[in-house]
Amino acid sequence: MRIPCPFCGDRDVSEFAYLGDAGVVRPFPDAADAGERVFESVYLRDNPRGRHAELWYHASGCRGWLRVDRDTATHEVASAVLTRAPSL
Repeated sequence: MRIPCPFCGDRDVSEFAYLGDAGVVRPFPDAADAGERVFESVYLRDNPRGRHAELWYHASGCRGWLRVDRDTATHEVASAVLTRAPSL
């Protein structure tokens, strides 16, 4: 699979690190139910088929965070745009 980095151009997926679903909202660590919400956020995720927004880090390139819209069945990348680093 190739990912079109806005700075570096079309690159092999081996240059990137996958973070996951771009739509997941990380729970606030000081919440009363933080442990349960973190467990759900990390381990209870959907595995959608079709077009999906994901976060990728260009570790072997510009070190930018990208929001990549791709089809999980065909690996066709529809778009890749720079985004802010997620708060982990």
